[in-house]
Amino acid sequence: MGKLGISIYPERSTFEADKAYLDLAHKYGFKRVFTSLLEIEGDKDSVLANFRKPIDYANSLGMEVMVDINPALFEQLGVSYDDLSFFDEMGAYGVRLDLGFTGAEEAKMTRNPYGIKIEINMSTGTNYVDNIMSFSPNTDNLLGSHNFYPMRYSGLGLDHFIYCTKKFNKYNLNTMAFVNSHDATFGPWPHNDGLASLEIHRDLELATQVKHMKLLGGIDDISIGNAYASEVELKAMSEAFFSTKPTLKVVTGENITDNEKVCLFESQHSYRGDKSDYILRSTMTRVWYKDREFPAHDTNDIKRGDILIGNVNFGQYKGETQIALQEMPNTGSINVVGRISDDELFLLDYLKPWGDFQFEEVK
Repeated sequence: MGKLGISIYPERSTFEADKAYLDLAHKYGFKRVFTSLLEIEGDKDSVLANFRKPIDYANSLGMEVMVDINPALFEQLGVSYDDLSFFDEMGAYGVRLDLGFTGAEEAKMTRNPYGIKIEINMSTGTNYVDNIMSFSPNTDNLLGSHNFYPMRYSGLGLDHFIYCTKKFNKYNLNTMAFVNSHDATFGPWPHNDGLASLEIHRDLELATQVKHMKLLGGIDDISIGNAYASEVELKAMSEAFFSTKPTLKVVTGENITDNEKVCLFESQHSYRGDKSDYILRSTMTRVWYKDREFPAHDTNDIKRGDILIGNVNFGQYKGETQIALQEMPNTGSINVVGRISDDELFLLDYLKPWGDFQFEEVK
């Protein structure tokens, strides 16, 4: 099982606010904490003083703090890649290299005596990780994470994201990507229009971003890039992440019956294996509820994302639950009882035959 994460930025907040946020995230099973040294000023002592307190508190909760750095910062702080004692003294679980070295240095860093994890940038699309692997790193200490993007339209495209992720999956390295809170107000930099890795995630609900990441596969850990997410968001993200099956948001029709609600919301759904281009079939509801009444109503033509239940005119298919994958005429034997919420329609592309799923009613 992967891990959930949050981000804190001590130089832009207070210890009290960070502490309250860490407590809240810990309550919902969050394990990772990301923070950044890229925008800091001052010498080693002042940096340590500012970051040590929140890092110590996170550690006391059993959380793991990853500190974002780059080679210029090593120089600024007078730290060497072959001596990571500064980060051990800081209490960091690991360091994330926003910009890397040549490959040999990263590999050497993974063999540090403190067991500090070295997390490298997954978003470049180069052979960077292959180069590091050629220098025999300790792969137990080598992780990958995608960037996040505070500028709208600058986030990763989906194809590039998948391409980059596969480079890391090839070596079975732990991977992480960022999602975006809509209640959070700040990140490490002055301009902030959200902090997601994938551009298509920028305006989606946090839980929907997480569902998509899980359905995509290849990403172990998911962290919120900006601070502070609300308790409602943290709870929804935790439920989506730890759920054993994806939950699709459904807007029900005005005329949906009680029996149809039972089919949708009180039943186990499984995507029938002999898949169709037109409908996703969850067939067992027609078996479980074969003796219930399903009168015809709302037998209008069908659009992608419509939730369908066979009515009394549909013979042996009465009571079967379906999701429309494309437009179709309605012969009068199918009730359109609701539809997948517009913002989650795209998730239909990622459901796989034989996979389980469930529905959640939303307004």
